[in-house]
Amino acid sequence: MRKVISLQHVNCETPGLIEEALKSKSYSVESIQSFRGQPVPKDLGAASGLVVMGGPMGVYEFARFPFLRDEMRLIERTLREEKPVLGVCLGSQLLAGTLGSAVGKGPHKEIGWYPVMLTESSSDDPLLKAANRSFMAYHWHGDAFGVPAGATSLASSARTACQGFRYGRNAYGFLFHMEITPEILNGMLSAFGEELEEEQISADAIRQQAAEHLSRLQTVGRLVFEGWAGLLDAAPA
Repeated sequence: MRKVISLQHVNCETPGLIEEALKSKSYSVESIQSFRGQPVPKDLGAASGLVVMGGPMGVYEFARFPFLRDEMRLIERTLREEKPVLGVCLGSQLLAGTLGSAVGKGPHKEIGWYPVMLTESSSDDPLLKAANRSFMAYHWHGDAFGVPAGATSLASSARTACQGFRYGRNAYGFLFHMEITPEILNGMLSAFGEELEEEQISADAIRQQAAEHLSRLQTVGRLVFEGWAGLLDAAPA
């Protein structure tokens, strides 16, 4: 079976619906758990694409998490090889940072359910053209970045100007979470409970809102991730 490499930064933030979409296109996922000390490869080798997941660390925390430099080198190499890249939350920040954008703490954290608005440019984007122009998304980030030079802005929210972008034909970064399943959601609420307390955000309220919004967000996520999986077949071997 053809494979995609996924970089995972914390136990609870797995590829979720991304892996489901990849399996539907006959791709397996090889997960590199860099937070457990598994080495980041220098290149993808025979793998068809790269997925970079979320995590609680910041792109700029190289001293605490030296593997982040290795990940950015791998992203850069993958971009040069013109193989598809998909970054989610921290993954989108690492992709943006690799492309030269400054990534840093935003004026406020965005945690929970907030609307995302797609830009005009998304109307002819291969992954987003069939999605609703606005939908409720799940967020968990304190850092933000600008649209990288040469990239196309795809999404924003009231709190964060750049929520998604495309670079070239097949590199995508999404700051919000479309990959979540109930297991991922509950895992994040449990793992990051201290942060919720600091921000005075109710985990129960997030769960209650998920009952209303999660299924519709997953519909968008499947559309997007199956579209990205379709790009793998057209990428250089």
